[in-house]
Amino acid sequence: MGGVLSGTSADGIDVVLAEMEVDRDRQGRPKVVGCRSLAFDTRRFPSGVSGEVREALDGVTPGLGQLAILSRDLGLAFGEAAAAVAGDAGLQLDLLGSHGLTVFHHDGGPKEMRASLQIGEGDHVAEAAGCCVVSDFRQRDLAAGGEGAPISILADDVLFRGAVRPTAILNLGGMANLSWLGEGGQLLAFDTGPAGSLLDGLARALLHRPFDPDGASASVGTPVPGLLERWADHPFFSQVPPKSTGRDSFGQEWVRGLLASSGTGNSAEDLLATAVELIAGSVASGLRFLPARPEAIWLAGGGIHNRALVRALERRTELPVGSSTELGVDPDAREALVFAVLAARCVLGEPVTRTSATGAAAGRILGKISPPGL
Repeated sequence: MGGVLSGTSADGIDVVLAEMEVDRDRQGRPKVVGCRSLAFDTRRFPSGVSGEVREALDGVTPGLGQLAILSRDLGLAFGEAAAAVAGDAGLQLDLLGSHGLTVFHHDGGPKEMRASLQIGEGDHVAEAAGCCVVSDFRQRDLAAGGEGAPISILADDVLFRGAVRPTAILNLGGMANLSWLGEGGQLLAFDTGPAGSLLDGLARALLHRPFDPDGASASVGTPVPGLLERWADHPFFSQVPPKSTGRDSFGQEWVRGLLASSGTGNSAEDLLATAVELIAGSVASGLRFLPARPEAIWLAGGGIHNRALVRALERRTELPVGSSTELGVDPDAREALVFAVLAARCVLGEPVTRTSATGAAAGRILGKISPPGL
């Protein structure tokens, strides 16, 4: 089986193939207890899709027809990518968890205002992949009163079952989110703020590159104190979990506003260094919401390759910071593995929601099933 998605950094289609370990609980019901990765790859978007994906993430609102077509085409691209990775690995797909691409996610507020939209239609994924597909994972969490994100915590107990508790997993994707796993099965997760959406947005504007490779430019810059304080003056950072956010708050429009208000005379390197400090500081500030201080922070997601950010996290959190590789989880594959686990839990009928995790009522099964062709 496998998992497929494109994160809000939109750097491609992540595909993982995995094998699940299933046991039974005390009532004899099946449950996923382990996961072993078999193969992972990131495939490029088809040429006709990549530009539209970038525009959608940068706030260029497509028409309803264009959005429907993009959702169809992304579904086909996800399914084709998964089938190709399986073919290259000599494996047969029987089940695929497809998260899709998040083009809208609420930024808190009253429950009646909360909504989330992932495109990449699951039925098209199923046709292209040739297997059963589970998709649209966030909606039931939202319907049950939750944030709808970050739902990776609902699979992290499987992926990181051997980690010493309490521990924390920090995913550095377009947004940064923190998962806390406590003793006795306690779970808590929340977004801490922007990560790649800020760094990559600045890199596109200032370096004319899709990202700052290895954080090289940020490494030679110096944070601008007054600017850092202004950037950090955002109400999201002080909100109490459960909380989540997205590109409506921290997308390209926000990045453009930061640049417009930053004045003149600041180098690209200094602005990137300021952004690194903002991200690290928001994570450090988020630690105060955890029930107990973790032994370490384990990093996953694309931001792990930004050395300037990793160093800033070590300094600001005053905790050991390491790669999730040390716990047996490829940091680049972690999110795709999450949706492979959630897909398995869905078809087994295993409830996963936790009020402590996302605020949702407990006992809900996440995902919608697109059966395979007969």
